[in-house]
Amino acid sequence: QVQLVESGGGSVQTGGSLRLSCVASGYPYCMGWFRQAPGKEREGVATGDRSGITSVADSVKGRFSISLDNAKSTLYLQMNSLKPEGTAMYYCGVLVSGPCSVGPRSRFGSWGQGTQVTVSS
Repeated sequence: QVQLVESGGGSVQTGGSLRLSCVASGYPYCMGWFRQAPGKEREGVATGDRSGITSVADSVKGRFSISLDNAKSTLYLQMNSLKPEGTAMYYCGVLVSGPCSVGPRSRFGSWGQGTQVTVSS
């Protein structure tokens, strides 16, 4: 089973930026970033596959971007113009079934331990 290790979280003010990293122990074809705020369900943020195709949730489109370094098996999430509603634990996952996207037909697993992002107003 692939193991994932996330890093890069922290505390920023509204409008700030952070870049999250997720290192995989193997070479999964599709990986994704998800986030879970206190009291809310986990939601998909963005996905990327080894062919370079990416998918970004509408809620963060234009502000967040995702990239996958195939050689390093590392998934990045660049987050710009952060808002307080972006405060959450961010997790990295590997696609288990379905298309490589944040849509409802996709299932992800092998979750990492998460990295906390806090955005203050």
